[in-house]
Amino acid sequence: MTRTTLAAFATAGVLLVLVPSTGHGQAYTAPRTKSGQPDLNGFWQALNTAHWNLEPHEAAAGPILQLGAAYAVPPGLGVVVDGPIPYKPDALAMRTTYAANALKEDGEIKCYLPGVPRMMYMPYPVQIVQSTDFILMMSEFATAQRTINMTTSDPPPAYTWMGWSNGRWDGDTLVIDSAGFMGSTIGALDPEGAIQVRFLDRAGNYHTDGLHVIERIRRTGPDHLQYEATIEDPNVYTRPWTIRMPLYRRVEPNMQLGEFKCEEFVSDLVYGKYQKGSGR
Repeated sequence: MTRTTLAAFATAGVLLVLVPSTGHGQAYTAPRTKSGQPDLNGFWQALNTAHWNLEPHEAAAGPILQLGAAYAVPPGLGVVVDGPIPYKPDALAMRTTYAANALKEDGEIKCYLPGVPRMMYMPYPVQIVQSTDFILMMSEFATAQRTINMTTSDPPPAYTWMGWSNGRWDGDTLVIDSAGFMGSTIGALDPEGAIQVRFLDRAGNYHTDGLHVIERIRRTGPDHLQYEATIEDPNVYTRPWTIRMPLYRRVEPNMQLGEFKCEEFVSDLVYGKYQKGSGR
């Protein structure tokens, strides 16, 4: 090794010491809106496999053999904190049944609104538009949207697909308290309509209309949000449990939400039995 090379390495070492690190060890100060709150505006998207299964899972074949690898399940480390999901024993058995019937029962198949927190980790961008009194979150999937009320703590006036959300700031963290979620009848499994559940992913993980969600969103870098949701439903789980993941900013020039109005793709699937001459 030449003296010049040694000098170059020495200089590089000095630079490594003098130049401050931009890694996770440093606290990030988010830019502010005009009202002084952390700026969460933008387009954000999860880049993980929570959409397929919130828990750790191996790669697996998809539900339709003819689609081969095109609908196969990619492997994932999971996003559940201190997992597994704490199901009650009978509820865990029902998850297996729901997973086996997902093609008939999952609201995603039927283009139903995805609910919370599922909307946040589906493979579609979510746009956040922020004001002092409200924060609007819009998903590309089924044009789903939710409004976070920042000046009230009113209880849900009614049960809806996306629930009712009240927000507040805890320092630089947006805390959202959501309840009032409407369930969906599992028709093939319960023709009488007694079961009201919603899927959280494609693996059959689910909740009922007893769902209560506390989300915490914090901007941790120019292009990152830390997203956390604590999920409670005494009908299904033995205790509250939490998922955690980063959301990444979409930085393409002129980024915008496209139209994914999937109702037209599923009309025959959902309403075909009511059509004349269907024979059903």
